[in-house]
Amino acid sequence: MRNVTRENITEVFTGYFGPETDPRVREVLISLATHLHDFAREVNLTHDEWRVGLDFLEWAGRITNPERNEFVLLSDVMGLSSLVDMLHSVPETTSSSVLGPFHVSNPPPMPMGGDLKRHYEGQVVLVQGVVRDLRGNPIPGATIDIWQTAPNGMYSSQDPKQDIHSFHALMTADENGGYAFTTVRPVEYTVPNDGPVGKILDAAGRHPWRPSHLHFIVKADGFRSLVTEVFPDDDPYLDQDTVFGVRDDLVMKYVEQPAGTFPEEGFALSGQVPDAYAKVDFDFVLADG
Repeated sequence: MRNVTRENITEVFTGYFGPETDPRVREVLISLATHLHDFAREVNLTHDEWRVGLDFLEWAGRITNPERNEFVLLSDVMGLSSLVDMLHSVPETTSSSVLGPFHVSNPPPMPMGGDLKRHYEGQVVLVQGVVRDLRGNPIPGATIDIWQTAPNGMYSSQDPKQDIHSFHALMTADENGGYAFTTVRPVEYTVPNDGPVGKILDAAGRHPWRPSHLHFIVKADGFRSLVTEVFPDDDPYLDQDTVFGVRDDLVMKYVEQPAGTFPEEGFALSGQVPDAYAKVDFDFVLADG
């Protein structure tokens, strides 16, 4: 096509696809190009702005490494990660939420009632719940991949002072679909803002903070895997999570328990918690696979 114009370039782009193109690839690329072209026309994108955009993507590529993916972070702060989650959520099941960039593969197994807190300072938190299906039946043997920040607000992959599997564990639900463990309360933290994504946040007058949360990946044969986070109801950033991960059904409560009431058996810390502690009860509902 020789006579390409600002009005017909999207149509010309569409006409260049080969007859054997996968239909889904065709659909996605044509829609992407259509929105990109409309965007450029709508804002009357200048050459300088276009070059800034290319420099931004190049910078994101340079800063990305196995421990930090700037493109995932960009997707998070632009709301795309959460939107994809919500587009494919199943009603009546536990909402999914962003995976984030700090999950560590192959976490060590942890028995029922195991402890993540170890030597770290802070109040003991007892977390427990049941994994169920849509009909309310427990799912025995479901696996629960758990991770969180240390009390200093850093994940193990960010902090050379932590073991790589610090605050990471894999638990198997019991015959009643139950899970239980102890930990220390995670804290709110900032997403990495010393790179190109930080420049976007600054330009938009946005903060980089996330509310504190516990991460979970829950899996069971015959069910859809669930990637999610659980947030406390008293966190100051609950209503302004910079990566848009909070959902109503993912908000839980730390319930204070009096000193001397920690379970006497069933936990790694049984007999070792004389002080007051906090308890979290949170059930997961998985969709049929």
